[in-house]
Amino acid sequence: MTEQTMARPQASITLGAQGRLVLPASFRKALDLSAGEHLLVRLEADHLVIEKTAAVERRVHQRFRKADGRSLADELIEERRGEAASS
Repeated sequence: MTEQTMARPQASITLGAQGRLVLPASFRKALDLSAGEHLLVRLEADHLVIEKTAAVERRVHQRFRKADGRSLADELIEERRGEAASS
């Protein structure tokens, strides 16, 4: 078993009458979450993923940052223009 697998915390929580979930204090502390913080929620197959908005934004920015000094957005625009010209 890897260190990552062994250290993965888990807890059992109950869905409230109005669909509310309460995250355990240990989870909130580990993720540095505070009241009123915006989170993103999505479904993946049969499980729920909850992420800090800032973490998702960082991941998106990293994914689309300039690759080899070239803007991925500019590359996409150039590709689309090439496709349109050949049509």
